[in-house]
Parts: sequence; C-alpha cells; structure tokens
Amino acid sequence: MKKIFISLLSAAALLTTTVSCDDNLEQINKNPNTPEIDQVTTFGLFNGANYNLMTDSRGSFSSGRMALPWVQYSAQRNYTEEDRFQFREVTNQSLYANYYVTALDYKTIIDLNTNPDTKLANAAYGNPNNQIAAARVMLAYTFLQLVDAYGDVPYYSYGNNDPDFQALQIEKYLKPKFASQTKIYADLLKELKEAAAMVVTSETTVFTKGDELFGSPAKLLKFANSLRLRIATRVKGVVPGAETHITEAIAGGVMTSNEDTVGLKYQKDDILPSPFYRDFYLDNRTDFAMSNTFVDLLKGNLGNFGVDPRLQKYAAPKTANKAAVKAASYTETDDLTQYVGMPYGITSAQAAGQRPGTSFWSSNVLKQDYTEILMEYAEVEFLLSEANGWSNTNYVNGVRASMARWGVTAAKINAFIATLPAANQANVLNQKYIALFMQPYEAYAEYRRTGFPNTILQPGQSYAFNVPQAGVTTYTFVALNNLTAMPARFTYPVNLQQLNGENVKAAADAIGGDELDTKLIWAK
Repeated sequence: MKKIFISLLSAAALLTTTVSCDDNLEQINKNPNTPEIDQVTTFGLFNGANYNLMTDSRGSFSSGRMALPWVQYSAQRNYTEEDRFQFREVTNQSLYANYYVTALDYKTIIDLNTNPDTKLANAAYGNPNNQIAAARVMLAYTFLQLVDAYGDVPYYSYGNNDPDFQALQIEKYLKPKFASQTKIYADLLKELKEAAAMVVTSETTVFTKGDELFGSPAKLLKFANSLRLRIATRVKGVVPGAETHITEAIAGGVMTSNEDTVGLKYQKDDILPSPFYRDFYLDNRTDFAMSNTFVDLLKGNLGNFGVDPRLQKYAAPKTANKAAVKAASYTETDDLTQYVGMPYGITSAQAAGQRPGTSFWSSNVLKQDYTEILMEYAEVEFLLSEANGWSNTNYVNGVRASMARWGVTAAKINAFIATLPAANQANVLNQKYIALFMQPYEAYAEYRRTGFPNTILQPGQSYAFNVPQAGVTTYTFVALNNLTAMPARFTYPVNLQQLNGENVKAAADAIGGDELDTKLIWAK
C-alpha cells in the first residue's frame, strides 16, 4: 500500500492536475504491479504498516536529526546545526507524509473488515472486531504523533462523521481541512474507549499471522487503555472530559508488567534490521553519540539522583569502537570515566575535535533485533504516579520496571532504589525522562507539557569542555532559527502550501501562526 500512496496529498494533487478525459482512462492509470484491494490481506497490511510507522519515525533523519537530539538523548558528531533546531525541510516532509501513508493502511484494514465483499475472506485472519479494534488503536497512535508534532492537522475518525474530519478520504476530499487540536484529542480518547470495548478477549490472537505487535487481544486491550491514559494526562485541564478518561482508562485495565510493553522487534539480520543499526552499520552513518547532558544526569552529576546503573545499558564505554559495539565484545564497567557524552549544541566546526573519546549508544541499542517501543509499562507507572498525586509507590515501580527492562541486576536496582529521593513532580518526571530513552517524540511532548526534565541544556546556558591543544573552554549553547527555547512544534511542510494552501493558511491562523515557537493547546 505504501507503494501505491507515496503521499496522500501529492497523489491527490496529481489526480486533479494531470489526468485528462480518455475512453481508456481506467486502463491507462492502472498499475499492473499493484494488487487489487480484494487481494490484500489484513495481516499483511498490519504488519507492514507497523514496520513502516516505526522505521519511518525512528531513523537517523526523522528521529536522530530532530526530536532525539532536541531532548538530548544524543548529540550529533557532524551536523550539529540540527541539534540547535535547524532541521531539514525534506525530513519534515517525509515524516509528515509517511504518517498519513501508514494511517491509510490501518484504515484499509477497517475497510476490508466492514466491506461485505471482503469481510468474509479476511475473517480467516482474525476476529473482525479485533482486527478493527487494532486498526483503530494504531490509527489513534499514528494521529497522536501528528497532532503532538504539528498541532491542527487533517484527521480521520472511524466512529465520528464530524465534517472537519476529512483525511484519508481522497475520493471525497482532495484538499482536506485541518481539524482543531481540541477536536482531535477528544476524538482520540473516544476512539480508544470504543476500540477497547470492541476487543474480544476470548480469542487467542488478534491476527492469525503477521502480528508482531500484540499477539493477544488482552495485550491490545491494555495498550488501548494505557494509550488513552497517556493522551488524557496530556490534555487534562484543556480538553473537556479528559479527567474522566483517566479514571476510566485505569479502571479498564492498563499495563501491569514489562510483559505488557508494546514494541516492534526487528529481524536479526541485515535485511530488515532496526533503523539505527541500518544507519550505523549498513549505511555507515556514525553521526550520533550519547549527549554529555544525559550522561552527566546518569552519572549523578546533574539532577537529584545518584549514579544510575542504566548508564552502562544505554551507553558503550568510550574505548568501544563501532566494531566492538556491533559485536557486543566490550565489557561494561563501573569506572564512570569510561562513559563520556558528546558536548551538546556545539558548532559543526568544533565537533570534529570532540568525536574521539565519546560514547556511542550501547550494543543493547545498536543491534539488528532492537525493539522500538511504542509504549512501555514503566511509563504507565509514572502516569499513575501523576494521577495518584505523585504516588511514591507508582514512582518506584516505574524506576524498577525501566531498569529491569534494560537488564539491570536486581542487586543494582535495589541499591539505586534505596537512595532514590521521594516522589514529587520533578523527581517523577525526571525519572520518566530517563525511562523514555530512545523514545524521543514522547519525551519531546512531555517536555513541552511539563517543562521536565529540568536538567537539559537550555539556549543561552554555558558549560565547560576540553578543546584539543587549547584546554578547557566555555561554550554557550546558541539555538538557531532565532529560537530562545526548544521548538514548540514542527512547522507545516512547505510542499503543503502548493498542495493544500488554503487549508494550511486557515490552520496556521487558527493555531496562532505556523511558527516553531507556536505552542500547542496543552503546552506549558
């Protein structure tokens, strides 16, 4: 399906500008390599859509040169302008378009399970209600990424015929409206509630094959409720009814262990490996290292915590070269001097002298079969801590769960917990940030919502680092694009001006301007 719909908007524009009347129009415009819709299997669409969703949003451009360095999990070793918020427009366009391409695949799963001509055949691949529920949940996840990043966007809903919801319906809306954030978030919560109610838990699987995400309906149900809790927490006090959704989602059953974590595990080969493994080892793009601010936080040099044993799980020692990380042949060490972050936000000219002696991500990250996380149990515990008035029990559960998922020993977990400062807003949200490592878009949204973590380097702040042949010098982080803070959103892709200019302008006016510093409705 991705090959058919390279870009929904550009395809729509092409249809309206390049097709002329012809008696043989249908045959001329038929791709002989494109399968008919009744030849497409729902499990194939689901598996492919999940792969495209995670790969297209977690690669070296969509993630490594946008949100990942902005929240300072990483720092670039070459093109540091992007760390300072000057992202590439082509990356922005690809990210935006790929979300809609993926969303269309999820919608097609619903269509195949509701169309009388295809419903019976596709019932062989799983209970239709469960297939539709899974597609609705993944549509909610996909549109959450879009609205969190851009604000008002074209939106589609399975269960709501609001005239503002015009996305993914090319036959009706070649130039779709941009729905308001308030409407989108409210409908995402409604969709997740209704999708959860559809799940048939008596079945053993969601899809009979090709499902690498959920497996069981019970896991799908917990994900739907947990995602609903995430969204409702984000928009509480802003979108009417959000607080009720928090209560209902928790009562409906959220994640309760690391077994409930939802992630896409890539193949242990060089054919379909994880995005950053491909970038590092197949495309030879070793542009990324741990950032100094994040390493210092894990070392206990920033913030309110002691030495965090996840440091060795997240980062490789500075002596581990690319080959050693690939082979996982280095030895983890408690010698903290072996873990050094790349200075964040320096100029590209300065970066060359800083690359040697900094830490790559660990072999737990840079491996073929890495699992890209959509949502994990630890995050749910931090959400519950917030919902329960910064509960210490949920806070500790979240830290334990995160450490256990990364393979920290029980002894080191217990030692860290013994010195963990009590729960409060800052401590809970800073620990949530640590747990969200390599999930940059969620960390980016949380930073804009809460102002935490409060340990990352801000524009205008200075720090000292060593310059070869010059010694220690002081550097001041200067953001680009005339920004004085982290971008509040992504600007709409430039090509939308040509494809859907009238609605882009209306959306920009509605949100207060198509600017990087235009805040979303929930941003603090």
